[in-house]
Amino acid sequence: MDDTDRRIMHATQAGLPLTPEPYQTLAEQLDLTKEDIMQRMAAMHASGIIRRIGAVPNHYKLGYRFNGMTVWDVPDDKIDELGQQVGQLPFVSHCYHRPRHLPDWPYNLFAMVHGKTQAEADGQIIQIAEVLGEHCLGRDVLYSTKILKKTGFRSGDR
Repeated sequence: MDDTDRRIMHATQAGLPLTPEPYQTLAEQLDLTKEDIMQRMAAMHASGIIRRIGAVPNHYKLGYRFNGMTVWDVPDDKIDELGQQVGQLPFVSHCYHRPRHLPDWPYNLFAMVHGKTQAEADGQIIQIAEVLGEHCLGRDVLYSTKILKKTGFRSGDR
């Protein structure tokens, strides 16, 4: 990273500008071209300096009041196959494998769902259970009660 990359990182720590053309706005703020900003951010992404560029919605402000992390106990030899299937469901925003912590925590597959109503979220959970079928050995859902602060990279993070 050079000084220009560092300036871009500092300017985007709280996210891209909320404007119709965020890269152009950022370019004007940093006295660079939009193309230079985009090329440099792509290079930082390719090298692993930036892990991803994406929107981080506030589900509550969008009307989704029933946000639940579903947790599933599935056979370890099926986790990749089942995780792919669950992750492809249009209502699943996050899906990943996590280690079990036996005997208290038997769950190894996690999938986040968002519903505007309890019934909507419950319906999504039922659909996940149908995908897992006989491989579902146990499940639970942990509903969020508030949104946690979501932040990107900060100076000094490593």
